[in-house]
Amino acid sequence: MKSGSKMVMFSINSPRTVTIVMVALTVALGALISMVQVDTDPENMLAENEPVRVFHNLTKKEFSLHDVVVLGIVNETHPDGVFNIETLSHVHELTEFAKGLHHPDNPEWHVVTRDLMAPGNVDTIEQAGLGQVRFEWLMKEPPGTRDGALKVRDSAMNNPLLRGTLVSEDGKALGIYIPISSKDFAWHVREKLLEKIESFNGGSDDQYHITGLPVAEDTFGVEMFIQMAVSAPLAMMAIFILMFIFFRKIGLIIAPLIVAMVSVICTMGLLIGTGNTLHIMSSMIPIFLMPIAVVDSVHILSEFFDTYRKTKDRRKTIEGVMDELFVPMLYTSLTSAAGFASLALTPIPPVRVFGLFVAVGIMLAWLLTILFVPAYIMMISEKRLEGLGEISGGKETFLTRRLRWLGSVTYSRHKLIIALASLALVFAVYGMSRIEINDNPVKWFKETHAIRVADRVLNKHFGGTYEAYLVLEGDAGTESLSDIKSAVIREIASEDGEKENAVLFHQVSKMIEEAADGAAGTEDFIETVIHRLSERLDSADDESYDFWADTLDQVEAVKNRDQLFKRPDVLRYIAALQDHLIQSDVVGKSNSVADLVKKVHQELFEGDAGQYRVPDTVPAVAQSLISFQNSHKPDDLWHLITPDHRKANIWVQLKSGDNKDMEQVVRTVNDFMQMNPAPAALKAQWGGLTYLNIVWQDKMVWGMLKSFLSSFVVVFIMMTVLFRSPLWGILAMVPLTVTIALIYGIIGIVGKDYDMPVAVLSSLTLGLAIDFAIHFIERVRMVYRRTGSWEKAIAEMFEEPARAISRNVIVIAVGFTPLLAAPLVPYNTVGVFLASIMAISGIATMFILPSLITALEGRLFRTK
Repeated sequence: MKSGSKMVMFSINSPRTVTIVMVALTVALGALISMVQVDTDPENMLAENEPVRVFHNLTKKEFSLHDVVVLGIVNETHPDGVFNIETLSHVHELTEFAKGLHHPDNPEWHVVTRDLMAPGNVDTIEQAGLGQVRFEWLMKEPPGTRDGALKVRDSAMNNPLLRGTLVSEDGKALGIYIPISSKDFAWHVREKLLEKIESFNGGSDDQYHITGLPVAEDTFGVEMFIQMAVSAPLAMMAIFILMFIFFRKIGLIIAPLIVAMVSVICTMGLLIGTGNTLHIMSSMIPIFLMPIAVVDSVHILSEFFDTYRKTKDRRKTIEGVMDELFVPMLYTSLTSAAGFASLALTPIPPVRVFGLFVAVGIMLAWLLTILFVPAYIMMISEKRLEGLGEISGGKETFLTRRLRWLGSVTYSRHKLIIALASLALVFAVYGMSRIEINDNPVKWFKETHAIRVADRVLNKHFGGTYEAYLVLEGDAGTESLSDIKSAVIREIASEDGEKENAVLFHQVSKMIEEAADGAAGTEDFIETVIHRLSERLDSADDESYDFWADTLDQVEAVKNRDQLFKRPDVLRYIAALQDHLIQSDVVGKSNSVADLVKKVHQELFEGDAGQYRVPDTVPAVAQSLISFQNSHKPDDLWHLITPDHRKANIWVQLKSGDNKDMEQVVRTVNDFMQMNPAPAALKAQWGGLTYLNIVWQDKMVWGMLKSFLSSFVVVFIMMTVLFRSPLWGILAMVPLTVTIALIYGIIGIVGKDYDMPVAVLSSLTLGLAIDFAIHFIERVRMVYRRTGSWEKAIAEMFEEPARAISRNVIVIAVGFTPLLAAPLVPYNTVGVFLASIMAISGIATMFILPSLITALEGRLFRTK
């Protein structure tokens, strides 16, 4: 023995010691798993100090916003839609039930009752005579008559703040928006609501749907762990069955399964024991680690299976097998580990943890394979190895016959194969040009999942269940007392005004100078001037009344110019921006302080439809805002504006949570603000879960691309060092390059979005796709040195080496097909990707590599 002789010999000579140490290590690290802390929040894809996340949390705090569970009630058969006695009774009952929801184990997780948005918890805004408005609960009690139910409908429809948000414009649907103190509480709220809904008597045509990003994200986290417990064992069972079909010895094929199981347990124990939470990403480590942990063992078993029938000496056989495979297995493990370790370059903390621990798991699996598999074989009795061999009854297997035919074809038709591979790459490049980067956590569920159904139904009826917050902020005032005094004088002065009211203007100027001389600051100065002007207005005669009233309004305007969102021109700008947003296909509704002001102003004028507008003066805007604060829920105003009136929040409802749609909304706002300059300096920033998703998705995509390119270069250098030749190194990269190109080309052709699972799987592609090339080339060089002829070498290559590769392709590709039955799309994606990686890289290795070697024989084998 040459390669790794000391490690392998120790394993062969001390199999029980190796086994005892492995078991002890597994028990010790496995015990750490009990310390697990689960984190299912995609928001943690971003670092805590990430600016967009900091701003998002600041926005939630400043505007008293909470993550929301959306419960939709739909009735498409009743003539009155949801506005019938029975449905509204259930709505009232669900509202009261939701108010009392809290988590039994964590008192800090509860429904934020004061902000719950439901018919029984919102106000109507109605006229109460000229200059007065009245606020009444929309549905204080469930109505007992049809007229009462229809009155609820009409009142809601007459309020633009509620129409399209709380009630659908067709009257067929009604929503309850349940704010929760923590996103981790969303799944619990959904389950409790479903239990309550089940208690209603049957026979009703009402449909109940629960959705929202917090629900989707938390539910995915819960179902993901359940699915992991189901899919991983099923995949291992499928692998076990396939290996039994190939090797026919249960005692022999248990070793790879033990290696995979121990690798997963130890890796997860290390992850949890080092203080890392079990995130959505890290929870998928077992699925990624198992195929890689099994691959090397299948190579060993395949060659042992074929060689033992000749030697009938297990020690001699395993020594020879390990001597030939030690270096290829080491390099395949190192390249796979390098691919995942490169994820440490991404700016997303959970992805970095995921990549680093998969890399650790891969190297641990390699070490276990080198030490335990030979030890296990040495502990098997000779009797149990009887009859082990590839040929049975003197008949060759179908796989052997097909592989021999393939070897002859790749030698005689190598030019045709190379030409076809080149055409495939052209196809792949075209497909890659059609890839769309997009993700949506709701689409992590299958089309038939209740959350996907709820998403479709409710976004059909309402303005949208996906929320984003556009925060507009004005510059804080920094003017001196002298600047403010000059501004007041400029505001009230005009050429015509001075000539017409010269005496009055002189009085005002003197009043301003006196107020400035005695003022303690700018705020004291303004208040003094307003107070004195108010006194003069109260005592003014008919001729001077208009002058003093106009002057007071102008000084009020100066006072409020830092309070931008009392200014009529700024509110009209917001309204115009909202109108522009509604023209897009993805924004169904938006609410802002401008909508509130317009509605209250309309009712102050006895409900006149022509007065549904932003009033013309700052005092009139202020009056509308003050009037609203007489409602049952005056603090609702602060969801749309800050108390200092320097920040405003536009609540944007999207009908889709796709990242590309949120990006379209951001572009729409940017284009509008560039083409239509605001009447005051405004800074626009986004918050909300829908916006956060596009930020971490963008970071993930470009971070993955950066890590992939860097690891691609690292792998090429490793191949050049391994084979001591840049040409052989380039040749080894061909199956990897073809695999990646074809997979992503197919993704583009079929219209599959480049989402989080696809992005992460690129690292798996790098590791598995080069595995077969390393084994194939290493064996080619060995066989050629022995035979001195490529024609002879290729015939030998398509015996045992090709069988080992084929078995690995089949075992892993077919073994993970149980993932296709999972209800979660990322698991389906992993299953399809694993099958594609194994199939394409296997085909590329056994078709393209020998064809290229045939074409380049003279350059590759310069000396015999």
